Amino acid sequence: MIIRQARPEDAAALVALWNPWIETTAITFSTDLKTAEGVAADIAARGAAFQVAEDARQLVGLATYFPFRSGPGYRFTKEHSVILAPEARGKAAGRALMAALETAARAEGVQSLFAGVSGENPEGVAFHAALGFTEAARLPRVGNKFGRWMDLVLMQKFL
Repeated sequence: MIIRQARPEDAAALVALWNPWIETTAITFSTDLKTAEGVAADIAARGAAFQVAEDARQLVGLATYFPFRSGPGYRFTKEHSVILAPEARGKAAGRALMAALETAARAEGVQSLFAGVSGENPEGVAFHAALGFTEAARLPRVGNKFGRWMDLVLMQKFL
């Protein structure tokens, strides 16, 4: 498996990987599907803050970070997302992606990373805990998807 910085030409494959999670699961509260144009723009804007996992020339995962909140006082804190193809889960791709993302964040002077994990995603909570993230807050009923309210678990890791 190769972990590398995403390239704009990866956008279509990443959309194909990401959108099923948006459409069919509660791991993200978003209902807005990704577009190749939007993902390509994010890749171009984020540089090393957008990493992908490639296995047998197929993209099987991504990890990216972005501003936690707006305003200059938050510039050293980022939030991240990790998405894996179902066949890549449990094979260390997520850990490798996060290691690369943390390296990029440290190089940028980031002091902490946040994960906003759906309360309906205990695997995501366990994954982040195994990487050294701790629960900073649990926000009840802040997400709504599929006609139900869901909690958001904020997990933080100091770099």
